[in-house]
Amino acid sequence: MLPNILKLNCYLLLCLLLACGSQESSVDDAALALNIPELLPRPAKLQQTLEWDKTQSGYMQMSSKLRLEDPLAIKPRITLAQIFANEARVTGEHGHYYPAALQMVNEALDINKGLDPHLEFEALSTKASLLLSQHDFSEALTVAKRAITLNPHNAQIYGALVDAQVELGDYEAAVASADKMTRIRPDLRSYSRVSYLREIHGDIPGAIEAMEMAVTAGYPGYESTAWARLTLAEIHHRYGDPEAAELEYRKILAEREDYPFAIAGLAQLAMDRGDYQEAEKLLHEAKSIIPEVGFYEQLAEIYAATDRKAELAAIQEEILVMLQDDVDSGHNMNLEYAAFYRDLVQDYDKALEYAKREYDKRPANIDVNLMMGSLLVARGEKTAAAPYLEAATVTASKNPELTNLLAMQ
Repeated sequence: MLPNILKLNCYLLLCLLLACGSQESSVDDAALALNIPELLPRPAKLQQTLEWDKTQSGYMQMSSKLRLEDPLAIKPRITLAQIFANEARVTGEHGHYYPAALQMVNEALDINKGLDPHLEFEALSTKASLLLSQHDFSEALTVAKRAITLNPHNAQIYGALVDAQVELGDYEAAVASADKMTRIRPDLRSYSRVSYLREIHGDIPGAIEAMEMAVTAGYPGYESTAWARLTLAEIHHRYGDPEAAELEYRKILAEREDYPFAIAGLAQLAMDRGDYQEAEKLLHEAKSIIPEVGFYEQLAEIYAATDRKAELAAIQEEILVMLQDDVDSGHNMNLEYAAFYRDLVQDYDKALEYAKREYDKRPANIDVNLMMGSLLVARGEKTAAAPYLEAATVTASKNPELTNLLAMQ
C-alpha cells in the first residue's frame, strides 16, 4: 500500500492533469465557437482617410489574438467592438456594425463576469455608447451608471451619461455630468457636450464658442474633428448664418476630402437657395460614398419640390427599406419614422403613431415634445398641441421650428 502522503500527492497530480485537460478542452471549444464579425471593405473614397490603415491593422491584430492565441481573451473583444462602432459611424453600415459591436462587447462582459474591474469598466463604457447609437437611452443610462461605480474618474463615461440624460429629458443632471466631464478632461468630446447643452438652453453664441473649442482640440483630418466642425456648421446654418456654415463645410472638405456629410451640408445650402440642380448633384455624390438615409431624404425633398412624382415614390420606398434595416438591427427609429411621414408623406396620423411611441418612452425630452406639438398643429389641433410645445420650452431653446410654432399659437 502507498503511504498516505504519496496517495495525496498522486491525487493532487491527477486533479492537476484533469484540470489542465479541462482547460485545454474549454479553450478548444471556445476556438471552435469563435465567431468574429467581418470588417467590411470601405468604399473607395473612404479608403484614403488617415485612420483606415490603423483600423485594418487593429482589426487584424485583435482577430489574430483571438484565433491564434486566446479565444477567451476579453480586451481584443472590447477593441473590436470599438472598431465596429467607429466603422458604423464612418461608413453608414449600421445594420452590420452595431450588432457586431454589441456581440463582441456582450461576449467580453460574459467572459469577464466582473472579475477584472478595469476590463468590466471598459466593456460597460463601450456598451453604453453603443446603446446610445441604437437609441436605447434608458438602458444606456443604466449601463453608464454601472460603469461609473467602477471608475468615477473617467471623462468618456460621463459623456455617455450626458447623452442619455439629455435624451431622457433630465437636463439639470446632464449639465452637472458635463461639468464633471470637462473638469476631468477638457477635450473635443467634452466641449461638444457643452456646446449642445448651451444650444438647447438658448445660448447660441456660447454653443458656437464651445464647438469651436472642440474643433481646435481635435486633430485635422480625423473623422471626429470633421464631425465637430460639421456640427459647428449646422449650428450656423440653423440660426441663420449660411455663409459661416458654408465656410465650415468647405474647411472640412479641405482637410478630409469626400467627407459625405459636409457634401450633403453644401447640398442643403443649395436647396435653401432654390438651386435644386446643384443640390441633387451633390447629394448623389454624397450617397455614392455612404448609404446615409438622410441623403435620400434630402433627395426626396428635391423631387417633391420639382414635382417629380415617380422619382419621389421610388425614393420613399428606398427610405422605408433603409429605416426597416435599422429597426431590424435593433435601432429605435420612432422619431425618424415620425419625421418621414410628416415631412415626406404628409401623413400626420401615421407620423403621430410613431411620435406617441417615442413620447411614451421619454416624455420629458424637448425634441419629442416638439415633434408631438408640430404634428398636432399640422392636424389643426392647436389646443392639443399647446402642452407639448410648452414642454419643449423648458430649457429656453431657441430652436427656429419651435419659435415658429409658438408664434402660430
